[in-house]
Amino acid sequence: MLFDIISIICIFAIICLCAVLIGSRRENHMLSVSHYTITDKRIKKSATFAMIADLHNAEYGDKNEKLIKEIKKIAPDAVLIAGDVIVGKKDVSPGVAIDLLQKLGSEFPVYISKGNHEMRTGLYTEQYGDIWECLYEQTKDYAHWLINEEATLASDNIQIVGLDMDAAYYRRFRLQKMETDYLVKLLPTRHQNAYTILLAHNPDYFSVYAEWGADLVLSGHVHGGMIILPFFGGVISPMVRLFPKYYRGMYEYRNKKMILTGGLGGHTLKFRVNNKPEICVIHLEGE
Repeated sequence: MLFDIISIICIFAIICLCAVLIGSRRENHMLSVSHYTITDKRIKKSATFAMIADLHNAEYGDKNEKLIKEIKKIAPDAVLIAGDVIVGKKDVSPGVAIDLLQKLGSEFPVYISKGNHEMRTGLYTEQYGDIWECLYEQTKDYAHWLINEEATLASDNIQIVGLDMDAAYYRRFRLQKMETDYLVKLLPTRHQNAYTILLAHNPDYFSVYAEWGADLVLSGHVHGGMIILPFFGGVISPMVRLFPKYYRGMYEYRNKKMILTGGLGGHTLKFRVNNKPEICVIHLEGE
């Protein structure tokens, strides 16, 4: 009798696991679009941005035609990318990311910052070869790579800054402390009268970004926590921390905001539950 009950439980568990795996595989190929509206008196002219992150060589349709079509429907003033368009693994081609950036850059202004995959492929060339060099050289004429640099949209009074931080701040298991002075020394001077958007791949340092002066932080990296559970949120981050504080959505700290996308792809465990790949649409409006 006990053996029969255990057998039934095991069979039920296997069926549930198979259902989750099938659902995850299906969800990985579905796109969602989330809209956020932010008002600020410094914004002189309304602007709409499409924001993505963590492509990791994912493809939606042939050569990402589905993804490009969705972005064209948004008709953004610019596309903002918060890092990790490639997979930072040896001998993994950046071709998918290059093709997407070239196509988007032919249609819209594109502003992009490095994620940890771009950072490490550029830093450790003996291990990763010329992946970063190929990506940068073949996209620099189509996308504005903001590597601790800024771009100013003068007509809209908007400053966009891209952060490329040290590898220490991407370590797994524990959070490396970051001081505001680190950003002051690393990044361009913030324009006091401008609305400042910071492309910062890792959301864990949101409060530090806000203290530096970012009015809006755009991040990725966490992949939505892979599995999103009701009442609990995202389950695990790439830093191998359970139930991360920031996983997906909009967050606020001292009147500064962060929009954290669930990302588009994956690189090791391509697993998603209740967490569809996401394009964020950001509407900036003056008060």
